[in-house]
Amino acid sequence: MEQSSEAPRQTPTAKDIAAGFRTKITGPNREYEPGDQLPAARKLAKELGVQLMTVQGAYGQLRDEGLILTQQGRGTFVRDPSAPLGTEPGSSPAFTALAAELSSIHDALRVLGERLDRLEQIVGNGTPPWR
Repeated sequence: MEQSSEAPRQTPTAKDIAAGFRTKITGPNREYEPGDQLPAARKLAKELGVQLMTVQGAYGQLRDEGLILTQQGRGTFVRDPSAPLGTEPGSSPAFTALAAELSSIHDALRVLGERLDRLEQIVGNGTPPWR
């Protein structure tokens, strides 16, 4: 019995699909620029011979990494890295929450820095802190 010289085609996982698009978005020979639309998940699933959930999982990974965003009824697009995370329509809720948290941390650090500056001035002057 003859064996085929072709290796059986392995079905890609969500991780494989995400890795492929990550390279196409961020690699040196990128195929997608900010604002470019990615293939519809249903169409891509059919082309790759995978379940729709597999492509949605891959797109979810890329969205969580901040590389793409999905706009309801419009599609999936490469995110502009110059725009602050969580500010575009279709941003990942995780990034929106993260952006808000980082903003509050930034404010707290600014206040602590100002307090530290005042303490250093007091100590540097030799003035007791209770005066």
